[in-house]
Amino acid sequence: MEALLTSISTVALAEMGDKTQLLALFLATRFASKLSIVLGILAATLLNHALSAWFGVEIAQWIPNGAVSWVIGLSFIAVGLWLLIPDKDDSEATTVLKYGAFSATFILFFLAEIGDKTQIATVLLGAHYGSVWMVLLGSTIGMMLANVPVVFAGNWIMDRINAERTRQLACSLFIIMGAVTILAPLLS
Repeated sequence: MEALLTSISTVALAEMGDKTQLLALFLATRFASKLSIVLGILAATLLNHALSAWFGVEIAQWIPNGAVSWVIGLSFIAVGLWLLIPDKDDSEATTVLKYGAFSATFILFFLAEIGDKTQIATVLLGAHYGSVWMVLLGSTIGMMLANVPVVFAGNWIMDRINAERTRQLACSLFIIMGAVTILAPLLS
């Protein structure tokens, strides 16, 4: 249950102001079918985060036991600090839009998530918890919590969210997770 709840909260917070959230806003202004956009986000997230969580679980098996907590903990801290750097919407999405709301959303979201903060976070969560399914479920719920409201009420929500404060909160959460990951084996 910890893997699920931590994955939901960290990914939802990390997604605030992220380029994929800006992409959701962009797509919502281009397509009338909000449901198709939401389903495209869901499909892209499931595929991308399943691969990411699986990769995290697999890579953790290759790290020596004594180093796992240090590698994962320091990586959590690095991602936390990375979250303080705002993303820019640099997508060249216009060529993909001709494929319709679902296909364009699926393609653009999947590509935007490659190497993104939330994908790296999902890899780390998979490595930390060793559970593909709980991390996948949690990270997907977190992505949907952050992006679905933007699809339906994007400008209104984006005007009311303090992106800087949200990034600071997410950074703090990742740093705390990193410190706990490093310190837990030392204290037991």
